[in-house]
Amino acid sequence: MLGRTVYSPWLLAVTLAFAPSLSLAAEDPFAETTQDVSAPQMPDTGTAASKNTEGATGDQDATDSGTAGADASGDGDPFGDGAAGSDSSGLEDEYGFDPADEFASDEEPAERDPWEGFNRAVFRFNDTADRWVLKPVATTYRQVTPVFMQLGITNFFGNLLEVANTFNSVLQWKWGQAGNDAGRFLVNSTVGVAGLFDVAQHMGLEASDGEDFGQTLAVWGVPEGPYLVLPFVGPSTVRDAPGVVVDWYTNPLTYIEHEPTYWAFRVTDLVQTRAGLLKAETLLKGDRYVLLRDAYLQRREYLIKDGELEDDFGTEVDENDF
Repeated sequence: MLGRTVYSPWLLAVTLAFAPSLSLAAEDPFAETTQDVSAPQMPDTGTAASKNTEGATGDQDATDSGTAGADASGDGDPFGDGAAGSDSSGLEDEYGFDPADEFASDEEPAERDPWEGFNRAVFRFNDTADRWVLKPVATTYRQVTPVFMQLGITNFFGNLLEVANTFNSVLQWKWGQAGNDAGRFLVNSTVGVAGLFDVAQHMGLEASDGEDFGQTLAVWGVPEGPYLVLPFVGPSTVRDAPGVVVDWYTNPLTYIEHEPTYWAFRVTDLVQTRAGLLKAETLLKGDRYVLLRDAYLQRREYLIKDGELEDDFGTEVDENDF
């Protein structure tokens, strides 16, 4: 689901130079807000007896009324007023699990995302650009482009990525996967008409989850580092960010010298990738920044370990078990 889009290292350097000013942006518009709900007040009876005894029993009456109000509003609701708990219980009732718990990590958020303020500012910038420019274009593209053409375009750009897959598989000493990826590129580039048709899968050469230089650095033992959101690029880490430059050079599109053709391919790849994420975007509820961050980090861990993860009980989980 998470496609890889590569950009010029000069564009990346310029945007990173101006990105810190975004940390002064306004409060996060996607953060959930909570409102203070006052406990219901007991009606004033207006009797003379209550006024005469106000000084002696005022504190006790206030305590009793507050307790009664809390009982009335929180009866049978373990979350009190239900503002935060209702969303969680609703998701559990509808999907059978709480997405927040599914994406939760034993590692403290402050350790994984110490630059959250800066990252949220860049996230707001990226999201605004996507909302007003990229998403409308991708939506229109998806509506007017036949499905078979979208599939062919996806296959074409996916075939070009087999070059980077082969390169990084060799660097990681995954010779079997390197041979598979190289074979897919050769077959689909010829018999598959420049990659428009995935003929290789019918020959037993199945597509892999993909390899990039960030994964190669992980295999070499480079620490992941803090979570980082890059302008125009999106989620990343300190370890993955330099890999963007290497992946740019291993993409065959980089070596197209004719400028109009180069940008036509780049824009088409970007729009097709965004169009493929429109349906998945509807599943994002609540704090989009947190959900995308945790989903990205979990996906990267899955790719680095080639799907060989461990569950909460320490037993190995194979992707074929699902």
